Amino acid sequence: MNMKNKPIRTLVADDEKYSREELLYLLGFFPQIEVVGEAASGHETAAKMMDLQPDLLFLDIEMPEMDGTEIAAIAKQMKQPPFIVFATAYPQFAVEAFQLQAKGYLIKPIDETRLAETIAQVEDMLALTAERERTKPPAKLAVEGDEAIHFLEPESIAYAYRDEKSTKVITATGAYETRLTLKELETRLAPYSFFRVHKSYLVNTACITEMNAWFNGAYQLKLKGIDDHIPVSRNYVKPLRSQIEL
Repeated sequence: MNMKNKPIRTLVADDEKYSREELLYLLGFFPQIEVVGEAASGHETAAKMMDLQPDLLFLDIEMPEMDGTEIAAIAKQMKQPPFIVFATAYPQFAVEAFQLQAKGYLIKPIDETRLAETIAQVEDMLALTAERERTKPPAKLAVEGDEAIHFLEPESIAYAYRDEKSTKVITATGAYETRLTLKELETRLAPYSFFRVHKSYLVNTACITEMNAWFNGAYQLKLKGIDDHIPVSRNYVKPLRSQIEL
């Protein structure tokens, strides 16, 4: 799902009831904001932050029991900390707020235009975070073989190729099958040392030991621990050499 279409789960923390209600009213004009809770003290804010795991926290700095900077320090220790926007009547706290990596700083009374700009920035940051998470290198690749699902370290894969309607994954110790297309597999393995050498072959360049001339400008590769010779189309020869040579 596109993060910009996903509600931004938001917690509003301010000990002043009027200020809290004013901000809640303004947030009501933003359909992408889903207010999941509100808090009126430092301890209540910390508890709800840990319980609700919001994407975004609007946080007053001057609050009883525990101030906003202390809460921000706690948030930094969370596995998935919320984006924090300080909302305060005290501009002198701005430097300290940004030292705590706040994503915004709103001065009361809150300007609607500045609020809209801040929410747009948070949307962009959430979308970027989601994209990074989506494209994070897989810990292991799930493949099928011997009536079982195997989980391979990407580094253990020597090459993969497209065989009619299936994609085969080859290691030094066995051959497996994946339901991914070769293009999808190439995308998954992009953070590793894999390179397309032929329309039907994807090779782990760390396994290449020899590159031998074949015919019509094409080459064949010898891979460590693999008996097969892997074809390299002539159009891929130069970029492959650029990829693997010092």
